[in-house]
Amino acid sequence: MNISLPQWSAKISSVAESTIDLPDDVPRAAALFAMAAPDVPLWHRFNRDDKAYLLLADRSRVYALNTESAERIDSLADKIDAAVARKISRDLRLAEDAPAIGDNPPTEVPIRALSLAVAQKCNLGCTYCYAQQGDFGAPPRDMSLETALAAVNVLLRDAKPGERANLAFLGGEPLANRPVIRAASEYARSVARERGVQVTYSITTNGTLLSPCDAAFFEEFGFAVTISIDGVGDVHDRLRPFKGGRGSFQAVIARTESLLAIQRSMQVSARVTVTPRNLHLRETLDYLIDLGFHSVGFSPMLSSPTGQDQMGRQELAVMLEQMVDCGDEFQSRVIEGARYPFLNLVSALREIHRGTHRPYPCGAGAGYMGVSADGGLSACHRFVEDASGAMGNLYEGVDRIKQNAWLGARHVHRQEPCRKCWARYLCGGGCHHEVIHRGRPACDFIRGWLHYCLQSYVHLLVMRPDYFGSAL
Repeated sequence: MNISLPQWSAKISSVAESTIDLPDDVPRAAALFAMAAPDVPLWHRFNRDDKAYLLLADRSRVYALNTESAERIDSLADKIDAAVARKISRDLRLAEDAPAIGDNPPTEVPIRALSLAVAQKCNLGCTYCYAQQGDFGAPPRDMSLETALAAVNVLLRDAKPGERANLAFLGGEPLANRPVIRAASEYARSVARERGVQVTYSITTNGTLLSPCDAAFFEEFGFAVTISIDGVGDVHDRLRPFKGGRGSFQAVIARTESLLAIQRSMQVSARVTVTPRNLHLRETLDYLIDLGFHSVGFSPMLSSPTGQDQMGRQELAVMLEQMVDCGDEFQSRVIEGARYPFLNLVSALREIHRGTHRPYPCGAGAGYMGVSADGGLSACHRFVEDASGAMGNLYEGVDRIKQNAWLGARHVHRQEPCRKCWARYLCGGGCHHEVIHRGRPACDFIRGWLHYCLQSYVHLLVMRPDYFGSAL
């Protein structure tokens, strides 16, 4: 009999057919690319610890297969088409009568998360900045308090008691407009208490303007603080210098110390944007964990306004090799009972265990939107001042015509080649901004990483089943 394991999904990007000329020193990445290649859209076969498993794309469920079932599926291999796959699924009692994800996009989605670009300006000159050095290609400016409070009202006015909402602050560098961050947070807390709504707060910062007073404020409000750090020492400095050219690494580390020292309610995480110039991930991960960051995550630079420091296929192969190294260390530490906060794998395992599956990669353009300094609404923080993601404004409301068109066009069932890929409900078709502006160069990387995460999940489910009850 087949044993049903808990279900899964992951928040990683998109899918496309490709072949890669790999460097010679990425054997595991090469193997993962081969094993994760798109085959049958309805499922994906994988092995771990001499056992056979099947991911069923619909409802993102993972099953352990007995020998007979595994041999039956493997013997058909390339001969399986959609009709045969459905019949096998029914024979094995895996399929449901109706698919979990239909073709119709959602409508009239309430906003439950807003990202405020409180400062469309920045003191750094990062080489790849999606915000074009912080101003999004518009005149540098700050968000007024009036606009920030209007955003809070939009976020909370329809929220019902017991619901959750998230208020995020980004830029540019948001701490260049510190007073508005504090006033908007205090106002949101007051309104949320009156209405019985739970508000969470987050901020993404380059870390150069942090102060002990900020640390105390973030701790009081329980902020999720993300610090952008792209490596150790000179590696970071080459990618994230001050606009005058001076390196920023020492300033970031020094100013982050006050947050790391007192984090209890707040969580201080590091986000590493991976480019061809900072591919030593394990070194960066261990360094930042040792400093005391609550978690550390990596994200490949796939689309920059100038094309500078974007990841190509060979660099993505190297990145996957490094991610696997980090993942192996994570599994060893977890089995030993130690904590090793490698966010990419922690998040994937959490989603696996919850059984999440989605027709979109995130809530952009639906329950989550970005707000520009002058109150414009966009599909997310990356589409500020970008007409391709414009969604109305705070004062006249969401432009439902644009929103409905967006949600219809971006649905994974309308994306190619996503519809033919087993990973479509795990990645949701890829980051909208990256796909619109560059396409899907990272599909082999994404599928390879998902394959590895599936293997890690079933391994840890056997070796440390209690991890999924306590750590997630």
